[in-house]
Amino acid sequence: MEEKKKNQFNKIKHKILILSGKGGVGKSTVSVNISSTLKSLGYKVGLLDIDLHGPSISKMVGVEDRRIELDDNNLMKPVLTEGGIKTLSLSMLVEKSDSPIIWRGPLKIKAIQQFFDDVNWGELDFLIIDSPPGTGDEPLTILQQIEGVTGVVIVTTPQEVSTSDVARSINFVKMVGGEILGLIENMSYFVCPVCKTQHKIFGEGGGERLAKRYNIDNFVKIPLDKELVELSDSGKPYVETYPDSEIYKIFENFIKNMITKIE
Repeated sequence: MEEKKKNQFNKIKHKILILSGKGGVGKSTVSVNISSTLKSLGYKVGLLDIDLHGPSISKMVGVEDRRIELDDNNLMKPVLTEGGIKTLSLSMLVEKSDSPIIWRGPLKIKAIQQFFDDVNWGELDFLIIDSPPGTGDEPLTILQQIEGVTGVVIVTTPQEVSTSDVARSINFVKMVGGEILGLIENMSYFVCPVCKTQHKIFGEGGGERLAKRYNIDNFVKIPLDKELVELSDSGKPYVETYPDSEIYKIFENFIKNMITKIE
């Protein structure tokens, strides 16, 4: 068993945790679009959903109706999306999509460990790990018990109520010895399609203050875009659909800075 674990870990070069202390900031949307941008840049990419109580990744990448199969070694095989991303979510293992997951800590920890030990990820350059909001069992398990986590990407919105919670996540990462690879301010502004004016619907400056306070130099702002939401609901990553868009360029710039930091 230990040798199998070692071999599985060695095939994944970088494990990146996407984290936020606040729900509703678009963390899963960020996870999906980071994965798709990495794929477009030529990397081998996996996407793991460890939001066990509210798994949504499979719907957002268009594989909501797919179920996990086993290979010849009884290891789970991730589902391959249309864009070529290996994806795994607990929703692929339950019979009904609306079935609640009523688990306490030990069961959640065991499930997350199995997502690494008992899954044939193959060779990956990046495994993007989408976590639930907060600093509970799921992100703690990744950072303390999963071997070789490269670092963490933090997601916030400009709101003060969001940034105060996200600050706790940043301190959480520092306390457990993780490395912060960047900060993304989602829903930063809305550009009027008629007058092209930027509207700061959720306030402004929250992400910038966090980046400055915690010396996070890889910081970007993602605009609020109706199509970003609609495409997520329909299972089509935005950057995969619009590779020439401004949002794609923002994600690409963020990722290039992240890779530079890693190297």
